[in-house]
Amino acid sequence: MKLYHYSEEASITEFYPRPAKHWDNKEYVFAIDEEHASHYYFPRNCPRVIYWEGEATTLEDIKKFFPYTTARKVIVLENKWYGEIRKAQLYEYEFPVESFYRLDETAGYYVSEEHVCPVSMKSVGDLLTKLTERDIEVRFVPSLWEIRDALIESSVQFSIIRMSYATDRCAQSAIHRPLSTYK
Repeated sequence: MKLYHYSEEASITEFYPRPAKHWDNKEYVFAIDEEHASHYYFPRNCPRVIYWEGEATTLEDIKKFFPYTTARKVIVLENKWYGEIRKAQLYEYEFPVESFYRLDETAGYYVSEEHVCPVSMKSVGDLLTKLTERDIEVRFVPSLWEIRDALIESSVQFSIIRMSYATDRCAQSAIHRPLSTYK
């Protein structure tokens, strides 16, 4: 198993546990497993919705969420982030696995309660190219809210990251007509 941390900073020599607001403010160093690493090939605050077929995904949901694609995973991003993603410089830090334990299997999160020194660091390179090399479909949309809402009510596996940075739901609905693609 390999564990990673992604950052726009290229000179981190040690990672120290920090309070995790979604996990009762416990202090952790977060890492992501190899299977879910692609969820973090983005600038830190880029909102995104990632989904994939799981063991419990129904045939109805496969037809609804995976039409016209052979990709094993879909990542949905807001149009306004395209330029930021294209110019982002992201670095992959590989961590020693000894002090880590799994926190969330679906998301691929591992945590350590100790400070961690990376064993290596390298540039990720072109982020969109990296995603397509992993057989991932990337979609750009005006708003993430419709797909987010539909996935929450589905049997599909998903990860929703940095939605607090997404286009405001009210502002978006005033500009665009409601769609029913996922209903």
